[in-house]
Amino acid sequence: MGGVRQPEDLEEVRASYDRVADAYAAMVPGLLAEDPWQRAALDAFAEQVAGCGPVLDVGCGPGHVSAYLAARGLEVRGVDLSPRMVEHARRAHPHVRFDVASATALDLAPASLGGVLGWWSLFNLPRDVLPEAVGKFARALVPGGRALIATHVGEDDVLRREAYGGVAVSWTTHRWRPEQLAEMLEHAALEVTAEVRLPASEQQGPAVVLAARRPRGRGAAQGAVLA
Repeated sequence: MGGVRQPEDLEEVRASYDRVADAYAAMVPGLLAEDPWQRAALDAFAEQVAGCGPVLDVGCGPGHVSAYLAARGLEVRGVDLSPRMVEHARRAHPHVRFDVASATALDLAPASLGGVLGWWSLFNLPRDVLPEAVGKFARALVPGGRALIATHVGEDDVLRREAYGGVAVSWTTHRWRPEQLAEMLEHAALEVTAEVRLPASEQQGPAVVLAARRPRGRGAAQGAVLA
C-alpha cells in the first residue's frame, strides 16, 4: 500500500505525547461524561457503523473513546503514535486491541473498515499531509462505511510549547474552518452527513465534529476483519 508523507517533526511530536501521556490519561475519564454533544456524535457513529465491519480509532490516546465504542458492540482497534499512550490504553482497556502506529504510516486495505475515527487526533498533521491521510482513510471504508472527525476550528497554526498542566511539548495545532474540512472529505469521495459545531469551553477553543459516509455502489462488498 502506498504511504502518506511523514511530517518532518514526527519524532518530536511522538516524544511530546509520551511526556503528556500520564497527565492526559488522568484527565480523560471525565471528558465524555461532561459533554453530551460529543457522546451523541459517538453514539450516532456507533449506530451507523454497526454491522459494517471493524472500526479504526486513529490517534486513540489512552483508549477511552475506543473503549466507549467497544462498549456499544463495535469491533474496535486503536492506534496511536505515542507508545506511552498505548501503554495506558492497554492497561485501562485490555479487552480492546491497541497498537503503536502513525496516522501517516497505516497499511490499510481498500474497503477493509466499517468506520474510521479521528477524534481530536489529526490536527498535528500538516495542511499538505492531512488531505492525503483522509483520502487513504476514505478508500479503506466499505461502501456505506462512516468517518467521524473532530478537531479545532480556526484559520491559523498554533505552536504549542506546553500542555496538560505545564508539561513541555513541541507540536503545532493546525486549526481548520468547518467548510475546509467538509470540502476535504468530499474531495475524498465521501458524503458529509452531519456537522456539529461546539463553542469554546474551559478545556479548548471552538471545535467541530464532521460525519461522512462512503456512498454505496452496486455490488458493494460488506465488512472485513482487522489484520
